[in-house]
Amino acid sequence: MHFFDADATRAALPFDRLIPAIRERFASGVETPARHVHEITSPLSDAGGDIASRRMTSLIMPAWIPGRYYGVKIVNIAPGNAKRGLPGLHGSYLLFDARTGVPLAHMDGDQITARRTAAASALGGSYLAREDASHLLVVGAGKVARLLPAAWRAVRKIEQVTVWARRPEEAQKLARLLKTEGFQAEAATDLQAACAEAHIVSCATLATEPVVRGAWLAPGSHLDLIGSFTPAMREADDACFEQARVFVDTDEALKKSGDLLVAIAHGVMSETDVRGTLTTLCKGVATGRKSATERTVFKAVGTALEDLAAAVLIYDSRRAEAV
Repeated sequence: MHFFDADATRAALPFDRLIPAIRERFASGVETPARHVHEITSPLSDAGGDIASRRMTSLIMPAWIPGRYYGVKIVNIAPGNAKRGLPGLHGSYLLFDARTGVPLAHMDGDQITARRTAAASALGGSYLAREDASHLLVVGAGKVARLLPAAWRAVRKIEQVTVWARRPEEAQKLARLLKTEGFQAEAATDLQAACAEAHIVSCATLATEPVVRGAWLAPGSHLDLIGSFTPAMREADDACFEQARVFVDTDEALKKSGDLLVAIAHGVMSETDVRGTLTTLCKGVATGRKSATERTVFKAVGTALEDLAAAVLIYDSRRAEAV
């Protein structure tokens, strides 16, 4: 059984290989049953007796390629860890032989999640963003936001990156980091103006109220929404979806994302207005962007298929090195 720590997991997932691997998986298909969610509460408390310190949520996300690989990602979320001086989220990925059940590898689940999330956004954008798109606006400055320019550079010739975050110092910090990676990057304080100038607007926040407004978006722009993965979360207002071609990563987005659920509840769009998923795009069944002037929107909530695609890429890379 191979063990891949955070550094080894990251090194095995360059975006120029990860994005095609995820594309191939969506086109070929993977079995992805519903995720399991378990609340685990301890009768003991080491942080003052508050409920948050005693509760942990565990997400179990299985997927398999029949006759080949079976993988499970386990994500444990412990809100009380802040008081313990620990990260609030820990993830692990286990890969098995789908025929024998033999364990093949243990990988860093946090790295897999972050990198496959950025890769899936860029994959969607490869069908939906204009071919000449070169100006990326990143809304947010967290772990996934930091990866977006590199992921998008694998599918479009990104020359300019603008960063906006609620805390200006975080946007400035990320812009400085991106400059070391070869991007022409700058921090913005006026989000409305930044949206108007960008060809691609990619949002990776944990917002519960709209951050980006449709009235700010330029004709022909592409809006990429990553952060809203529960009904209570929203990054985009209703106008973002009006007169736009809307796509999702999977149909599950229509059940989970507050961005979509609120827009549907307000009558701005319906489920039938969604033009396709990553599966139909990658299989060539759905048509992505049709003109240079239309606005496109891609909403993702994540899927175990992407995790498995990343894990198989990591494992196969190690086997190739051993030959």
